[in-house]
Amino acid sequence: MTGTWSTAPLIALLSLAMCGPSIGGGPPPAREPIVGGPCEGCESVFERLPEEVPSSSRIAPTGEQGEPLVIQGRVTHRDGSPAPGTIIYAYHTDTEGIYPRDESLRGLAAYRHGRLRGWARADDNGKYRFETIRPGGYPGSDQPQHVHMHVIEPGRCTYYIDDIIFTDDPRLTPGLIEQYNHGRGGPGIVTPRDEEGVWFVERDIVLGERIPDYP
Repeated sequence: MTGTWSTAPLIALLSLAMCGPSIGGGPPPAREPIVGGPCEGCESVFERLPEEVPSSSRIAPTGEQGEPLVIQGRVTHRDGSPAPGTIIYAYHTDTEGIYPRDESLRGLAAYRHGRLRGWARADDNGKYRFETIRPGGYPGSDQPQHVHMHVIEPGRCTYYIDDIIFTDDPRLTPGLIEQYNHGRGGPGIVTPRDEEGVWFVERDIVLGERIPDYP
């Protein structure tokens, strides 16, 4: 009788090698591919990524110096339907416009992003929320206040989207609006509203919108 060789053990080993946890814990070494063109530190979205990501998360810890800011929005597919489970990664400067270092990240790509970073997972309605502080613009430059944003579509891909830029920032000139407004993931230019001393902004995200090579 002619036997057949099962590939199941090999597939299992390959799956463990590519998707299993790294030695010492932390995120697995092989994750969703980066699309949409190169970006500095794109791999940072996976570094210290929690196993469980809530739909509402903090970036700046309670007590961090600065004006309180809430970033919220809805993640949808291009047909307008909600995209639950999508992970949003965000990071920004402190009030001085500096990315404050987290020495525990030294040696990782995320070290350049600093300690003011976090993740939120879109809920069943596609909604996500970050609580943080309003960042400062880079010192000694004309760069406006901004929050960097990335998307992780689990099992699919990851890419950066347009930064959040604030319309009431005095540094935001028409030229800079043109420079920052590419429509990646939908428009990132937002108008803050002050509610009893807390700034609120809405940053809706459209998956794949104006992302080159989007699968």
